[in-house]
Amino acid sequence: MQIAVLGTGAMGFPMARRLCEAGHAVHAWNRSRPKADPLAAFGATVHAHAADAVRGAEIVVCMLENGPVIDDVLFRRGAADAMQPGTLFIDMASIQPREARDHASRLAERGVSQLDAPVSGGTVGAENGTLAIMVGGKPADFARAAPVFQALGRATHVGPSGAGELAKLANQMIVGITIGAVAEALLLCAKGGADMAKVRTAIAGGFADSRILQLHGQRMVERDFTPRARISVQLKDMRNALSTAEEIGFDAPITALFERLYAEASEQHGLADLDHSALFVELASRNGLG
Repeated sequence: MQIAVLGTGAMGFPMARRLCEAGHAVHAWNRSRPKADPLAAFGATVHAHAADAVRGAEIVVCMLENGPVIDDVLFRRGAADAMQPGTLFIDMASIQPREARDHASRLAERGVSQLDAPVSGGTVGAENGTLAIMVGGKPADFARAAPVFQALGRATHVGPSGAGELAKLANQMIVGITIGAVAEALLLCAKGGADMAKVRTAIAGGFADSRILQLHGQRMVERDFTPRARISVQLKDMRNALSTAEEIGFDAPITALFERLYAEASEQHGLADLDHSALFVELASRNGLG
């Protein structure tokens, strides 16, 4: 298939590479071209302009930074107008559901279909083709996108336009809140004199076990907060969730509490660029365990 990839950063690059390795003709574009140029070694054609990358593509995969950037590239830099009627646009970035629905509506006016298909699994999942892909849009478009999704991970159709982004917000709410629960519980044990590492081992396999306890809990024990997903990004996700909740009239008090905690860690205490498991540092400081 002729596939364009817009956005070849930490996630987009390995995804584009996997599409090349799956035998597709990939046309790549990135706002900073040096991040896209190495894809040429895998057979991709690298373009200087987004409009050139999408011209002639059957499917366009988007991994740009956020909703406003996507809006700019599509509707101000000419990418949407360069797409042929019948093109399928797959937005795999994490944006707000209302932004996804707005883009879908405006693209439909040009005869272009859209799926919102954000992912979970991080750079490791992107490299290995094991991403969890949450997809909103029409079932027929979901079926059409199968060759793309097969190269990237496991896709699930969760509802109409915007539903994929809702599912990603749910994912990020659960991740952010659970990080806080693990951090607070381990710190309680430390404050009371127990060995955090051994407590983590003791409760693994029980009802409290989770991927967060396994991965992020280990980072907390080791005080390893090298960024995989930054606190600033987790804060953005919590705020997007609260914004969407307000739009649909949903009360989310637990998410609101954790938004405040991540905000204090990020904006008041200089932890913005650490891994989101570094909420542990914020909670440790509150308890004299810094």
